[in-house]
Parts: sequence; C-alpha cells; structure tokens
Amino acid sequence: MTIRILQQKKAAAVAKAKGINDVAAAADRDLNADEQAAYDAAMSEASGYDARIARAQELAAADVSDGVQIADNARISVTDNASSDPKAGFKSAGEFFKAVRGAALAASTGQAVDRRLLIGAAAPTTFGNEGTGADGGFLIPAEFSKEIWRLSLGEGSLIPMTANTEVSGNSMVFPKDETTPWGGAGVQAYWKGEATAGNQSKMALGTEMLRLKELMVLIPVTNELMDDAPALGSYLSPLASDHIMWKANESILFGTGGGQPYGCMNSNSLVVVAKETGQGTGTLLQPNISKMRSRLKTGELKNAIWIGNPDILPALEGMTIGNLPIFLPPGTGLREAYDGTLNGRPVILSEHAAAFSAQSDLSLIALSGYRTITKAGGIQTDTSMHLFFDANATAFRFIFRMDGQPIMGAPITPPTGKSTNTRSYFVTLGAR
Repeated sequence: MTIRILQQKKAAAVAKAKGINDVAAAADRDLNADEQAAYDAAMSEASGYDARIARAQELAAADVSDGVQIADNARISVTDNASSDPKAGFKSAGEFFKAVRGAALAASTGQAVDRRLLIGAAAPTTFGNEGTGADGGFLIPAEFSKEIWRLSLGEGSLIPMTANTEVSGNSMVFPKDETTPWGGAGVQAYWKGEATAGNQSKMALGTEMLRLKELMVLIPVTNELMDDAPALGSYLSPLASDHIMWKANESILFGTGGGQPYGCMNSNSLVVVAKETGQGTGTLLQPNISKMRSRLKTGELKNAIWIGNPDILPALEGMTIGNLPIFLPPGTGLREAYDGTLNGRPVILSEHAAAFSAQSDLSLIALSGYRTITKAGGIQTDTSMHLFFDANATAFRFIFRMDGQPIMGAPITPPTGKSTNTRSYFVTLGAR
C-alpha cells in the first residue's frame, strides 16, 4: 500500500474521532461511555498507521529507483515514429535514391530491400522490383519531394504568379464571369428614386474545368554515380526541378492546350500591339512600350511583368522619354531576381520569348489573369533499372501534374465611346 493511501486512512480515522468530540463539545458536555469507546477506537486506529507510514517512508528513501509510482493497471506501449518522419529515416535525397536503386537490383543480387523504403506501404507488393520494370517505384519522402518542388517554384517560376489552386483529385471546376461593370449583361447597378422599387439583375455565371496534365522528367543515372549518395542528390534534384520549371513556364506562355496547359500567348484574350508605321525590322521603339502599357487591363499594372528575348536588351538600354531612361538595369533598387525594370515594372529576359522582331519578343502580362491547378504533394518519382540496362544506368522518373488557362476568353471592350482599344491581362508586341 502506498504512503499516500496510508496517510489518507489515518486522516479518516482522526476525522472520525474529531467528529465524536465535536458532538459532545456542541452540547457543552463530556463524552458518554459509548462515545468515549468510539473515540478511543478511532484514535487507536490512527496511531496504528504511524508505524506503517514510517516503514513505507523508510523503504521509499532507500529505494534506488526514481520513486515514480505506477498504478497496477498501467500499460506501456512503444510505437515506431519512422512513419511520421518526413524524410522516412533517410539523411538526404541522394541516400534515398541510392536505396531505390538497391531495391531495383534486390531480386538479382539477393540483398534485402532497405526497410525505410517500405514505410507507409500497405504491403511489400507496393514497392518496385526487377520484375515490374518501368512501372515499379517508391513514393519519394515528403521532405525531399517538397525540396524538388520548392526548387521548381523558385526564382524564375511563373506558377506562383498565377491564380493557383492545389487539388487532391484530378480536376476542378471554376465559376466564370466575364461581364464588366459597364456592360449590359450580368449584375448591374441602378440609381433608385425615392419610394420606387429597385431594379433587379442576375448573375451571368458560367463554368470552366481544368484537368491535370502530366509533365514528366526522365533521367538516366550511371551506376558509378549511384555509389556516391551525396553527389546523386545534388545531381538529380536540381536537374529535375530545372526541367519542370522550364516546361511549366513554357506551357503557361505558349501551351497549345492539347495534353498541356493553354498558354496565354495562344489564347483569344491576347492583345497584339502592332508596330509603328514605317518601323523597321530589328527595332524596338518607345511608342511600342507606351502602347503596350495602355492596352493592359486597368488596375493590373501592379501585378504585371515584362518578358522579353535577351536580344532586345541593347534597344532597351538606349530608350528614353525626354532625357529620362525608361529601362533601369538590376542593382538600381530592384531585387536581383529580375533583369531590370521597364516603366517601373520588372523585366525578365527569357529564352521563352520569341526571336527579336518576331511577335511576342516582348510581352507585358499580369498572370493574376491566368488560372492554374497543381497536384497536391508536388512531385512523384519512380525508378527502373531496365530502360537503360545496356548503358549500366538506372532511370529515375519525376512526374508533376498541372493544368492552366487564361481566366478571360476574350479581351475586354471599354465602355461605349470611351476607347476603341480593347484591353487584357496579356499584351504582346507584334512582328516588325
């Protein structure tokens, strides 16, 4: 019996004796014979616990354990927390890739599959092996998947600039409203006279569906490189992310919409600004820039970026309005992620842009007008030793799923009598 229980029993006996005495004291008399006998018995019981408490305290002081009291019905359970580790027990992405390659060879070498690869697997049949070929593979640990995806969304990526939604399924339906405050369709605002009924209007909502498309990176890795896990991780991760970023950016700008996103430069909502009268090939003039700005959807300049072919740089650097340059190179107050500013907005010199003097060698776009969906979780990876077996290499496959298209199906027409120029989220310079 614990010290606490013994002390509680003694306290109960003392309380019983005190209660008997309190009754007699309230009546201003002494204890009668029965009360005296009950009082003596209670106090005797209380005194009897003193020796037992003393022994328990002596034993507790001499005990070499930590003195923690464990209840008789207590249970201790042990769980493996490896499944909650975002790295699945691996120190680096390279170590994971090396383990995947070892698993692919396990059937022929007789070696055991690294048990860390099986974390989260429903059954051993869920992992790849020599018999499953290119279809076999392992789910990349969350931490390494996030790292590759983070690199793919790094500086230069257009996806973070879009109206992006992560989806857990295969598609998503969005409401679509292309009405304007001054147009005659959709929700309207009316002036209301005193004591007159208000005019009603109705939303003109449509829907559009985006369905995920697959973007794949296939990388053969020599078995010599496989032996060096750190080198493998530093090689595969940036290589996969660079390819994903390039193709995703290209699809957002120039995608055809067939098995890939529908690019804003191919859409019906694109505004093309024609060259100036008499403007020669291989030139870029200040009026081109001003007219492009004027055709951007009002209120979107703060979200807009310029994307241009690097070959336009000499023309930009000599461009002025009066004595003031309209192009400022990096290091003049703009963060170095961009290649300068043009009329106050960031310039990205990119090989995605068309050749100098061709249509879309320079564009002004606000990607807030472009909607994308991406698969939640980012990157999926698989491996095969068969695809490049004769080259003594192992293939790693990275799959990223996304879709996208412009929010508007056509340029915006200004209010009647205000302007004959349409405006859009996407403006590009025509061929010269």
